[in-house]
Amino acid sequence: MPKFIVDGKEIEFQQGQTIIEAAKAAGIKIPHFCWHPSLSISGNCRVCLVEVEKMPKLVIACSTYATEGMVVNTKSEKTLEARNAVMEFILINHPLDCPICDEAGECKLQEYAYAHGKGESRFEEIKNRKEKRVQLGPHIKFDGERCISCSRCIRFSDEIAKANQLTFIKRGDRVTITTFPGESFDNPYTLNTVDICPVGALTNNDFRFKSRVWEMSSNNSVCIGCARGCNTEIWVRNNEILRLTPRRNDGVNKYWMCDHGRLNTFKFVNSEDRIDGAFVRKDGQLVKNEWEAAINYAAKELKKFKANEIAFIGSPYSTCEDNFVMLKFAKSIGVTNINFLEHIIPGNQDDILIREDKTPNSLGAELVGIKSVSNGSNTDATLRSIKEGKIKALYVMEDDVASFSDEWEQALGKLDLLIVNAANQSKTTLLADILLGASTFAEKNGTFVNFQGIVQRIKPAVATEEMDRALDGMNMSRWDKFGTKYDRWMQGHKYNSKPSWKIFTLLSIELNGKLKYEMAEEIFNDIANSVESFKGLDFDLIGEQGIQIKNVNAGKRMEVKNF
Repeated sequence: MPKFIVDGKEIEFQQGQTIIEAAKAAGIKIPHFCWHPSLSISGNCRVCLVEVEKMPKLVIACSTYATEGMVVNTKSEKTLEARNAVMEFILINHPLDCPICDEAGECKLQEYAYAHGKGESRFEEIKNRKEKRVQLGPHIKFDGERCISCSRCIRFSDEIAKANQLTFIKRGDRVTITTFPGESFDNPYTLNTVDICPVGALTNNDFRFKSRVWEMSSNNSVCIGCARGCNTEIWVRNNEILRLTPRRNDGVNKYWMCDHGRLNTFKFVNSEDRIDGAFVRKDGQLVKNEWEAAINYAAKELKKFKANEIAFIGSPYSTCEDNFVMLKFAKSIGVTNINFLEHIIPGNQDDILIREDKTPNSLGAELVGIKSVSNGSNTDATLRSIKEGKIKALYVMEDDVASFSDEWEQALGKLDLLIVNAANQSKTTLLADILLGASTFAEKNGTFVNFQGIVQRIKPAVATEEMDRALDGMNMSRWDKFGTKYDRWMQGHKYNSKPSWKIFTLLSIELNGKLKYEMAEEIFNDIANSVESFKGLDFDLIGEQGIQIKNVNAGKRMEVKNF
């Protein structure tokens, strides 16, 4: 590979790489505002100026290609002087509103003003006044005074979201950003511009003024909005999720996620309709019980039916571990009628990220052995058997089957026994005879398999009472392996819920079964030993970026389009 020198260090680069790209790959940081690895080069902020030997003047590192033998200096007196001048120019009209700005703590302008600024201002005039709190679209507010005209949002809208909705207007120090006439900034990916905005000019209506970044913990996870499985960070304060942001994974979602996934896939975790504990129906009402009593009662009720009178419905919202243990439990009591219902909205997808399968783990549920049924249609054998009275007891795990159709809702009402694991109230939970509070994706360890066949891990970001009990006496350094800081969980309400795999394990013990899992990691190891597609995998190999399953024949679920 060709080589060049940066700050006295010889580094390799690939043909076609710019100075800033090659330096970043080698761990050398060059400050930048307008440059972004996934966007075209605009070269308008000028803060990435560097000195190159044999060139008459400074060059911008974002648009100057590295060449063999080139000698670059990012810290020369000439470079630092120019960088300081650029920072002074950018800060001339920037408002001093860091105390109320949502970007504080994550702001590149703050960081660079400290690292590369002069520390004082020579500007004695009145700063420019521009429009504030401009509603660019349904989710985005724009503060013109904070904008440094880097054009990242404009380029993202055009190049990534494929919706050319933003533009610059006016000139000089009056330049600002707006939508084209008659347009609203309303494409499905607008909130990514909040992430890439290097200052606080673009803010998220949903998160605005809710918390400072240093008051929250962040934990790596996966979006449950569709089968893409975008990598995310869950931001939590006082045991409540306040926002989701995308996490870079070049093989899945790059730097992005859709607005729907960001805004609508976490609020149920802390909502008022959470199932907080275990409930048993008495005199027509669901009455809260101790977990041990509810599990004991559920086991006794299941014993009253023959195996061919019982059916289980798994969930593409649940982890591979949950579905695998449910399958093993059902088979251990002789049940063979086991499936899950698909949640597909035909045509509701694009060539960027969004998939028409609106669940995170359809492929994973299939791979561990549970058959799928197309959208709970009338052709479903389980539904038909319930209507004919052949199925008298149904166990539903983490899905609202009653919402599929009036037929399903009426059929559930005919059952002699309906047991439901659920995180939130729904049409199905209202009909349940036994209701067991299930932990959400943000409260447990486990794995999902996205439509590409990539296995990805989820980790707890929000604490439950079950976690508190599990952590008693546990080596905390071992728990840190699963990606959560326990000290962040000491405040806020903790729901009395359990992962579904744990519920089935307790039921198995009650029925003298052989399931005795203590951790999700043990279950995944069992999956890896018994399911061909997962052979040789473990949590460590999956890591933070996931791992591609080999030799998976998943038909339509494996259709891959580059974006």
